[in-house]
Amino acid sequence: MNKQKRIAAIHDISGFGKCSLTVVLPILSAAGIEVSMIPTAVLSSHTGGLPNYAYRDLTADMSGFVKQWKELDLQFDALYSGYLGSYEQIAIVSDLFDTFKTEDNFIIVDPVMGDNGVLYKTVTAEMAEGMAQLCLKADLIVPNFTEAAFLLGEKFREGPYTRDYIEDLLRRLSALGPKQVVITGVWFSADLLGAVGYSRETENVSYAFSQKIKGRYHGTGDIFASALLSGILNGMGLDNAIQLAADFTAGCIRRTSEAKTDARFGVNFEAGLTRFMRQLGITEE
Repeated sequence: MNKQKRIAAIHDISGFGKCSLTVVLPILSAAGIEVSMIPTAVLSSHTGGLPNYAYRDLTADMSGFVKQWKELDLQFDALYSGYLGSYEQIAIVSDLFDTFKTEDNFIIVDPVMGDNGVLYKTVTAEMAEGMAQLCLKADLIVPNFTEAAFLLGEKFREGPYTRDYIEDLLRRLSALGPKQVVITGVWFSADLLGAVGYSRETENVSYAFSQKIKGRYHGTGDIFASALLSGILNGMGLDNAIQLAADFTAGCIRRTSEAKTDARFGVNFEAGLTRFMRQLGITEE
């Protein structure tokens, strides 16, 4: 059996709502990957439409994780950052990247900042500027269109989009530093929704779409990015990993819609994990 791969995941954790580490850990674990976690904040629930949530910033605790892991001489196949709870955390994560980056591993930054043209309540304009600096150190970034606009310091543009606009956006985001860029929330018509990826080394652009389901479903960005990383670390090329992640995420949304579950509560990703593992060749007879 091949040596198990290990990643460092730097995300918040919400007690309720199926997002961040509560989806990152099970999806990557199902993909056969060991996950070491650095929580950036603890919340009673995610902040999207769920009032009166409790929130604790863990900035003061994060450096202790990095210090001990360095002393243990831990090695990682990927470093994966998501939502950051304060501006000061950007420097901590940047230091972590410098500490644990090797010639053979991979840095993915999901620049979690906002949606629908608006920053999340806990994200400041200063943090958005700092996130662009963090993306300089990434091999792959996975923004939505809101986050792409803030990274580039320009106005958010609503869809439907054109291929020319999207592919220009991909190249300009890659010019920030990352060799690969994947943008989520891509749509050309009202019935299809998906993602697009770009590799600067090959100039290849690849799209993946699925049937759009009405509604706003929380946590799907974390699910998509985690499934994408699962595919990459299991040997898939970027185009196939994007398709895997798009199909998995669409299945989660469809399952939740058919069950008429409150969309604020997150999507049913759990029921799709067995098929997901099969697609990755993880399951044993």
